Amino acid sequence: MNSDCIKVFAPGTVANVACGFDVIGLALDAPGDEMTVRRKDTPGITISSIEGAPFLSKEPGKNVAGVALQAFLQELGQPDMGLDVTIKKNIQPGSGIGSSAASSAGAVVAANLLLGKPFTQEKLVRFAMEGERLASGTAHADNVAPAIMGGFTLVRSYQPLDLIRLQTPDDLWVTVIHPQIEVKTSDAREILKQQVQLKDAIRQWGNVGALVAALYTNDYGLLSRALEDVIVEPVRAILIPAFYELKLKCKEAGALGGGISGSGPSVFMMSRGEENARKTAAVMDQVYAPMGVDYKIYVSRINTEGVRQI
Repeated sequence: MNSDCIKVFAPGTVANVACGFDVIGLALDAPGDEMTVRRKDTPGITISSIEGAPFLSKEPGKNVAGVALQAFLQELGQPDMGLDVTIKKNIQPGSGIGSSAASSAGAVVAANLLLGKPFTQEKLVRFAMEGERLASGTAHADNVAPAIMGGFTLVRSYQPLDLIRLQTPDDLWVTVIHPQIEVKTSDAREILKQQVQLKDAIRQWGNVGALVAALYTNDYGLLSRALEDVIVEPVRAILIPAFYELKLKCKEAGALGGGISGSGPSVFMMSRGEENARKTAAVMDQVYAPMGVDYKIYVSRINTEGVRQI
């Protein structure tokens, strides 16, 4: 691509999708970051501006976009290539809707477009995972894979990395509420149990299989039943104000179901059709308005494209 500058939209993502801890994720149409990567004459990566999150480091080795680009250039065999990055953060760090993944994914997709697409999507996911390693201590892919590939993705294996892009039902919508409190991914991981009971694991496996089947058959009833997490959600729910009340009232209003988005504090609910998704948003508003906690609500289709040039 004959250009010295590429600007992209990098979508927010919902990871885990209830039962699929660390293996299933989906991309959102909103919110999303805007990023620009441009060639420069001086060697090395620079991050010249970060709008919307000025507290994030501009030092490439301490910023997820910089770390992902370092992995990209190392594999390219040109570690000293000059690239400059600007970031407009519309996804608040610590929100649970893939802030670090958006920066990591947006940077490597933009660089790939800038340099004529030398790498496959799976390679780009690998590079973006290094940003996730910096952010959370674990190089997980359930945010960066849907951010790059679009739609729903399944990580079948990490060793070796094996990614599957799943089917997305046409009329599926997502409503996300982001309470303005911070839950760090690393902290949310520390409270998880290291062992689970076999009966819980069996129930969770059944739900993961049912979720994938529901996506391919457009079976919204099955999808609703599959959106159950018996392993991670019971532990992390304590971090999120009014979590169970929110979930119950959204389902009463017509939502299919949902759960904690990533490590929280955001909560996602899925609905069939925009009307139900907006009813769900209204219920979220009713639950949170009296609580004295600032929050944002997003109503979004599933983003089937992933990071895209703008």
